[in-house]
Amino acid sequence: MSYEPVFFGFPLHLLALYFLIYSCLGWIMETCYCSLTERRFMIRGFLYGPVCPIYGVGVLMMICCFAPFQSNPLIFYGMATLCMSAWEYFVGWFLETTTHIKYWDYSMFRFNLHGRICLWVCLMWGLLAYLVIFWLHPLVSGLVLLVPLLVRQVLAAVLCAILLVDAGFTIRDLALMSGVLRRLNQAGDELRIQVALGKSQLEAKLENVPDSLDEAAGSLKHKYDLLLSTAERRTRRFLDNYTHMSSKHWSKPLSDVRASISRHRPRRRARK
Repeated sequence: MSYEPVFFGFPLHLLALYFLIYSCLGWIMETCYCSLTERRFMIRGFLYGPVCPIYGVGVLMMICCFAPFQSNPLIFYGMATLCMSAWEYFVGWFLETTTHIKYWDYSMFRFNLHGRICLWVCLMWGLLAYLVIFWLHPLVSGLVLLVPLLVRQVLAAVLCAILLVDAGFTIRDLALMSGVLRRLNQAGDELRIQVALGKSQLEAKLENVPDSLDEAAGSLKHKYDLLLSTAERRTRRFLDNYTHMSSKHWSKPLSDVRASISRHRPRRRARK
């Protein structure tokens, strides 16, 4: 009989399945909520697949670490609110630090912390955690345990492998997006400097304004347009999924990309 690692009293494959199930349920919840608030269908999450790992990790934290508090719902609610809020803040900070992009922003709400978390969302985390652990998880765990052990193990291994491939492609997309925004920012700075130089030459009313200035500006504009087209392809999926996505480092190129996408997006015909 093969040995399987056990963590916090749970076999590894069971934790993997719980992670995948709650990541998928979190994706469904976020997609529905954001589609309703934005009044258009939105697919949330970084990954290509229908999963939001932040929810899967959060529920695993509660399943594995919060068992001693489940006998007291009030203490459980407080711990869940604190831990899940800290987890959301950490994920937001980590993404901003590694990609220089903020993917969600609660700055428009009162009692927010750096726009990464806010009071009403923190309180909802606690309520959601209570509903999941005391109501949903007993049903989910019961259904999962009905599946034969070998099937559970194979299913967990296959789905985790697919998730890793998905994560690899997503990390690559994030790196390419950051890279093209950085190059776009540099090209924009060069273009603005060249345009300013040309204007200063004209304002000085020099008799012989070098034609090379116009040629250089045209060349830089062509380079910028090519990079803008590339940036539009690289960022469209993330901009569509996160409408409040912003960046202190790449604010100007990101604004230009949004404008370019808006121009190229087909307009809806007015109803008669």
